[in-house]
Amino acid sequence: MRKPRDYDVELKGLEAKAKELKTRKVQQLGELVIATGADAFSADELAGALIVLAETTDTAKREAWSKRGAAFFQRRSRQSAKATDRNAESTPAQSGGAQPASGDKGAA
Repeated sequence: MRKPRDYDVELKGLEAKAKELKTRKVQQLGELVIATGADAFSADELAGALIVLAETTDTAKREAWSKRGAAFFQRRSRQSAKATDRNAESTPAQSGGAQPASGDKGAA
C-alpha cells in the first residue's frame, strides 16, 4: 500500500523555495544597481527610468538596450577573469604574503 502524501509539508517546502528565490532575485537586483553605478541615483530617478523602460514598446530601443547590457556583463566577466589571472600569477612571486598596491586595480 502506498504512503499518503503530506501536502502540508510539500506546500511548506515550495513556499520556502519561493521565498528563497525572491530573496535571491532582490539581492541580485541590488548587486546589479551597484555594479552599474546606478546606486548614485535617487530611488525616484531609478524608479522613473525603470518605468520608462517598462512602458517602452519600441523594439529597436529595447534590442539596443539588451545588446548594451549583454556587452556590460561580458566586459565585467573578462575583467574579473583578468584580475583573477593577474593575482594568481603575482602571488607566488611575492614574499611574506604582501598585498599588491591598490593602484594595480585600475591597470586592467
